[in-house]
Amino acid sequence: MSAVSATTGRRTGRRPQWLTPLLLGLPALAVVLLSQGYPLVRQLVMSFQEFGLRQQFGQPPEFVGLDNYAAVFSDSVFWVVLARSIVFCAVCAALTMLLGVAFAVMMTRLVPAVRVVLQSAMLLAWAIPVLSSLTVWQWLFNTRNGLVNWVLVHAGLDQFDRYAWLLQGTTLLVIAGVIVVWMSVPLVVFMVYASLTQLDPEVLEAAELDGASGWQRFRYVTVPGVAPVLMLVGLLQIIWDIRVFTQISVLQDAGGVAEESNLLGTYVYQIGLGQGNYGMGSAVAMVMLVITLALTAGYVRSLVRQGATA
Repeated sequence: MSAVSATTGRRTGRRPQWLTPLLLGLPALAVVLLSQGYPLVRQLVMSFQEFGLRQQFGQPPEFVGLDNYAAVFSDSVFWVVLARSIVFCAVCAALTMLLGVAFAVMMTRLVPAVRVVLQSAMLLAWAIPVLSSLTVWQWLFNTRNGLVNWVLVHAGLDQFDRYAWLLQGTTLLVIAGVIVVWMSVPLVVFMVYASLTQLDPEVLEAAELDGASGWQRFRYVTVPGVAPVLMLVGLLQIIWDIRVFTQISVLQDAGGVAEESNLLGTYVYQIGLGQGNYGMGSAVAMVMLVITLALTAGYVRSLVRQGATA
C-alpha cells in the first residue's frame, strides 16, 4: 500500500516497517551497551593511565599515553606468553573440532539407543560446572594417590611414581588442554550433528551411485553442507581458547608454577590484580581484544556479505 493516500494526496500515519523491530530491540541494545560497553570503554581509558594501588585509594590517575603499551611490547615475558597462548589455542581448537566432527558423524550411524546414551554422557560432561570438573581432574593427577599415576606405575612405568604433573609447565598445559577439549567437544558434537541431520539424503545417495567413496562423499558433499556451522563453532572455539582462564588458574593454585604456564588470561590477572598494575593489565587486555578480532575478522566479514546478499 502506498504511504500517500490516493484520495487526499497526503501521507498516511503508517509507521515504517523497519521502525518496529528497531524499537523492540532498543531495550536489549541498551542493556548490552550498559553492561558491555562501559567496562570496555573504562578498560580502554585505563590502558592509557598510570592506575595502580594508589589510585585504588583515591589518588587521581595520570595519563601516560602509550607508555603502558610500550612496556608490554618491550617485555620479553609477554611475547613468550603470547606465543604459548596462540599454540595452546590452535592445538585445543583443532583437537576439539576434529573430535567433535568425528563423534557427530559417528552418531549418525549409531542405533538410537546407543546414540541416546552417548548424547546423555556428553550432555553431562558439558553441563558439569567448571570448578567441580577441575576438582575431579586434580584427583586424577594427584601426586600421591592419583589414578593416572597408579595406572602408569602398574603398567610398568615406574618413573611416574609420585610424579608431580602440575609442577611442570608443559604437563600442566597438557592437562589444561585435555580439560578444555573434554568440556568443549560436546557442544561441537551437538551443533554439527544437528546440521548433519538436515542434509538431503538424496544428494548423498546420488553421490554414492555416481561411484564416490565414503571419504569423497564426506569431503565434497557433507563438509560443504555443514560448512556454516563448522565456521561458527570453530570461531567460538578460537575465542574461548585464546581467553581461557579458569582451568589454568585453578591448576596453578593447586601447585603449578605461573611463570611456566601463564596464558594471556592469567597473565592479565597476574599483572592487574596480582601486581596491582591495572594500567598495564588493561593494555594487555586490549591487545587480547585486538588479537581476538584479528582471528575472527574473516568469519565476521563472511557474515556481513551473507546478510547483504540475503
